[in-house]
Amino acid sequence: MRIRRQDYHDIERIIEFDFVRATEVAALNSLPWLGRGEKEKADAAACDALRGMFDLMNICGEVVIGEGIKDDAPGIFKGEQLGTWVPGSPQFDIALDPIDGTTNISKGAPNSISCIAAASPEEGVKVALRDIPSFYMMKLSYGPRVVQHMQITGIDTIKLESPIEEILLLVGQALNKRVQDVVVTMLDRPRHKEIVAEIRKVGASLRMISDGDIAAAMAPSIADSGIDLYFGIGGSPEAVLAAAGIKCLGGDMQCMMWPRDEKERKSLIGEGHEADLGRVFFADDLANGKNIIFCATGISDSALLRGVKSTGPTATTYSILMRAKSRTVRFIRASHDLQNKTIRLRSDNREHKI
Repeated sequence: MRIRRQDYHDIERIIEFDFVRATEVAALNSLPWLGRGEKEKADAAACDALRGMFDLMNICGEVVIGEGIKDDAPGIFKGEQLGTWVPGSPQFDIALDPIDGTTNISKGAPNSISCIAAASPEEGVKVALRDIPSFYMMKLSYGPRVVQHMQITGIDTIKLESPIEEILLLVGQALNKRVQDVVVTMLDRPRHKEIVAEIRKVGASLRMISDGDIAAAMAPSIADSGIDLYFGIGGSPEAVLAAAGIKCLGGDMQCMMWPRDEKERKSLIGEGHEADLGRVFFADDLANGKNIIFCATGISDSALLRGVKSTGPTATTYSILMRAKSRTVRFIRASHDLQNKTIRLRSDNREHKI
C-alpha cells in the first residue's frame, strides 16, 4: 500500500532544527583537525557527520549544490540523496558546504563554518536553489539598510558593473558614513590586485580574508558584524549558499559569472549559457521563493559566528538558523556534554563519542 505524502504546512519550519543539528555535528567532528594542516581530513570528518545526521532524518533530500569537486576534496556531491527517503516523507532541495574555509581550518585560522540551505517545494517556484555552471562569480553583497535606501530612492542605485568608487560612495551615503569609514571585505587573492588598489585609492577600509566567503558575503547583513560591503570573485556554489542566507536577513547580493579563461567561456557558451554570461543575478535569482531555510555553525571565529569553544568535558557551538518566509533569525548557543554526546557517522553507521 502506497503511503500518502505528508502534507504539512510550512514543513521547513517543523524540521529546521534537524538541519542545525547536522551543521553542529559537522563542526564538532571536524574540530580535532583544526590547525593540523589536513584540510581533506577535516572535510571528510564533516561530510561523514553530516551524512550520518541526515540518515536519521525522515526527508527525501536531494543535493542540488554540493562541494568537493573543485579541489578534489571528499565532498557531498550534486545528485546525492540525503535522508531516509521513506515514502511520503517531505521533499527538500539541498545546497551545502560541510566546511566553508577548509584552508582556514587546516591552519587553525578564523573564518570557517559548516552551512546548509534547503528548500521545500513551493507553488510557482521551478528552481529554488540555482546551480550556476561557472566555476567563479563576481559578487557584491550589502545589508538591509542599503536595500532600504535603494527602495526609498526608487532606483537601483548600486550596480555590480559600476566603478568601485561609485559603489563605495553610494554605500556610504546609504549608511550615513564617510567613505573612509566604509568597511569592505574580500578574499585575499592575486586576481583582486586591481580592485584592492582602487578601494585603497578611494580610502575605504579593507579587511582581507584567506578563505571562507560565505560568512564574509553574509556579514554586511548581520548587525554589528563590522562589515559594510562584500566584493570580489569567489566560488559559484558559495554564492548560492550566501544568497539563501542573505535573503533571510533582508540584504541583497549581485553576482555575475566570471569565466577563468577563454576555454571556460567557450565551454559555457557551448553548453548554452551565453545569454547568462552577462546577466546580473540577485539573491532572489540564486535562492528563489520563500520556503528556504539557512543554517550554519561556526568552526572557527568569523564575522558571522563564533567558532566551537571546547573546555574540558564541554563544547559550546554557535549557530544561526533562519527562514526566508518569516525572516526570523535565531542565534543558537548550544552546550554539548562530551561525556554523553555522540555523533552518528555514515562511514560505519554507528554512534561515536566525540
